[in-house]
Amino acid sequence: MKKLLFVWKQLNTTFWFLPTFIICLSIVLVIFILRLDEVITISTDGLGRFFFVNSIESARSLLTTIAGAMIGVAGTVFSITLVALSLTTSQLGSRQIRNFMYHKLNQFVLGSYISTFVCCVIILNVVNKFDNGIFIPHLTILFATVLSIANIILLIFFIHNVAVSIQANSVVAEISKELSDNLNTMFPESFGDETNKTLSEESLEDTKLNYPIKHDLILGSSGYLQYMDNEKLLSKAEKLDVILQIDCRPGNYMVQGVKAGLIYSKEILSEKQLQQFQTFFITGNTRTSEQDAEHSIHQLVEIASRALSPGINDPYTAIACIDNLTKSMVFLSSVDFPSKYRLDKNNNLRAIIHNLSFESMLDAAFNQIRQFSKDSPSVVIRLMDALTTINKFVKLKEQKEAVKKHAIMVLNLGKNRFDEPNDFKDLEKRAKSILD
Repeated sequence: MKKLLFVWKQLNTTFWFLPTFIICLSIVLVIFILRLDEVITISTDGLGRFFFVNSIESARSLLTTIAGAMIGVAGTVFSITLVALSLTTSQLGSRQIRNFMYHKLNQFVLGSYISTFVCCVIILNVVNKFDNGIFIPHLTILFATVLSIANIILLIFFIHNVAVSIQANSVVAEISKELSDNLNTMFPESFGDETNKTLSEESLEDTKLNYPIKHDLILGSSGYLQYMDNEKLLSKAEKLDVILQIDCRPGNYMVQGVKAGLIYSKEILSEKQLQQFQTFFITGNTRTSEQDAEHSIHQLVEIASRALSPGINDPYTAIACIDNLTKSMVFLSSVDFPSKYRLDKNNNLRAIIHNLSFESMLDAAFNQIRQFSKDSPSVVIRLMDALTTINKFVKLKEQKEAVKKHAIMVLNLGKNRFDEPNDFKDLEKRAKSILD
């Protein structure tokens, strides 16, 4: 079920799905309203003359004008928008194009304009003279007119949305919100019942001795690992009485034929049984944030790294990224990272997974930014501020050691790169609360 939900979410993020749905829905509505026009007689006298056409020539002229305007405006506006977005990708990365494609408002506007065009074409086909008179679908033409007015209003919202979405702070805030939402749902993520996090190597090896036969876990295709169906993996392992050792996690790039883990069993498994495990993994051309906690972090790091490049030199955008990463790391300092050992309902070890840790997340968030910020003292100082803030919330010894390690690296960077002694004194003063 979760795998189907993942596929559904991926389908919803495509640029074509919502517009296609809107076009199909509009065709159904037009056919329905045309049927009403066949059974309802509408007077074009009095106030009706302001809303309904009274001749075939007027109907065709109106529909042709609406159809041409809708498809022309849609093509022009979206072309200009893509040009504007392509100019911002040099600073903010290709994330901008994906943001534009995945945004529901943009998809809805495209679907609305094209569906209006399609509706007008269908209506034009039925406006005609017959031996027993003429047929002018007044309600359907009014429907197309209302759609065209609504599209003009949508165009205003669309332009506003694009103007806001290409601003660096808006992009950073959107990615940060996505990161926060993902972290709230992923930690801890249930994958069987957790066993003791301090399971000794001796105990683990003793358990493995009961499963002497090893099989390589091979994925069926190359690409980024986007999704693992944890429930089905655990259920299948319990059914076959095996132990899974998974050496990859969502976000890793997998090459077809390369071992992704091991399967420990008491009996030799058939080729069909081994292939069944492949169906519980989904790979693709791009990384997704569904189970990949580091994906959104890397996007913020990408924006910060580009902002610190000599060609852009925008430390304020980098500082905004650091501030949002700090918020996420503070949240991670309080969560309980799940154990890598998973038990089934009978309390038997069934899986050993490749887990994330606080230190690995901290490395992903700050390592590259530190490396690119060597010529920007303000960014280096903000990095130390971020570590100072995180240090106030960490409780575990290993977390404090990870923060201390990063503080030392930032301090060494300032010592070697700062030209102004007072800048380094300021940095050193901020580091004391971590290093003391």
